[in-house]
Amino acid sequence: MTALTRLESRPAHAHAMSSAGSMKQIYEQLLLSDDAAQQRTLAKSFLQARLQDAADLPEEMPQDLLALQSFVEQHSAEVARQYADYLQQRKAGGPRQFFGSKAHALFFLQAVAPTKLVDGAWLYGLLRQWRDPRFDGLIRTYLEELGDGNPAQNHVVIYRKLLAEHGLQDSGVIADERYLQGAVQLALGYCSDEFLPEVIGYNLGYEQLPLHLLISAYELSELGIDPYYFTLHVTIDNASTGHAHKAVQSVLQLMPLEGDREAFLRRVSAGYRLNDLGQGSRAIIESFDLYGEVLSMLERKSSFGQHLHSDYCRFEGKTVNQWLSMPEQLPDFLTALENKGWIKHHQDPQDSRFWQLIEGDGAAMFGVFSPYEKQLLHDWIGGDWKPGRSPVATRRGPRAATEPPVPANDPDIQSLRAALDGLSALEQMQVLIPWLSAHRHSHPAGLMATRRFIELQSSLR
Repeated sequence: MTALTRLESRPAHAHAMSSAGSMKQIYEQLLLSDDAAQQRTLAKSFLQARLQDAADLPEEMPQDLLALQSFVEQHSAEVARQYADYLQQRKAGGPRQFFGSKAHALFFLQAVAPTKLVDGAWLYGLLRQWRDPRFDGLIRTYLEELGDGNPAQNHVVIYRKLLAEHGLQDSGVIADERYLQGAVQLALGYCSDEFLPEVIGYNLGYEQLPLHLLISAYELSELGIDPYYFTLHVTIDNASTGHAHKAVQSVLQLMPLEGDREAFLRRVSAGYRLNDLGQGSRAIIESFDLYGEVLSMLERKSSFGQHLHSDYCRFEGKTVNQWLSMPEQLPDFLTALENKGWIKHHQDPQDSRFWQLIEGDGAAMFGVFSPYEKQLLHDWIGGDWKPGRSPVATRRGPRAATEPPVPANDPDIQSLRAALDGLSALEQMQVLIPWLSAHRHSHPAGLMATRRFIELQSSLR
């Protein structure tokens, strides 16, 4: 398997569970816990188990240090070549290769959210090394993930806004295994002292530009979804001067001068392979089943709606409440709606009475479905019908180029300012670092802390 293939399609791993609980529980404990000692203990045991899992995977990182830069450059060139082929196929009239519909694209955005919402977290623990110039590339990479404290460039802020724009904040529908990579990133961030070679290796693998990023950005834009989060990564992950280049330099700069270099490289390679655990973007995209997603969504809704409908309208002898009372009846319920003409497949959804109850002026079920849920229904009803423009497209205003105003009475801002008051520059750095963690950096106080960290780091050199 080539490095390109590895980054495009990670296999689902058999050992995704831990004695600490489900993958989501581990992820949330690592992200949200206020007990730093507990976080480190959990992170260490979790990483040890995941490294054992990754040990069975193919080794792809070259062991010759002199070959690292050319390895990354060759990967980048291969991605560029494949993307050029993709563009040629599209310009020749070929179909989208990733997303069959807008609902498909939104499904993908929600499925990868656990990883995107902790972007860069594997580097957090290295902030304590801010005075050591050997760590400059890794720390600069992390600060750029944080947008240097500018919310318009902070990767987590950008992705959170993207989710909100399309009604994708319901994390309860995300499969447990899709929290694995985010949990790995968080764990590395809390154990960087003990797992520094693994952090370096993980960073080397993660920061290589994958083909799926380029194709995703292209097709999201076609579907009326803001691709900025993805295009931003295309520019900063380049192999010439971007994060991929910095990743190579970090391996060379942090290699022991007299220690066991072979052992160090083996651990770097182990960290590199951690990228292979869990489902990759391609596998997630290929797992999408529109009809299955519609049924799952309606099943979740049925528990709320089974007692809210009147008995006036009946389909094949059953009221809507009766249909919704048993989830296994939902496929037959949809068939009944179709038989009665309320759903007209492969036509403009506006022609279906069921859709008219959901969307439009005076819709009886206005507000019942989120934008994503409506998109699922719209695309399923429409089927082979090709719209000129999706009637459920969400509005997208201009992206803010500067920091939005923060309320003067923001309690976190006030707390941080009080904590910094009267401290020396070195003492302030110790107070600021926790605010740059994965859970805090995208909040107003975290953004302020990031800007102050950069300012002090520069002045103290």
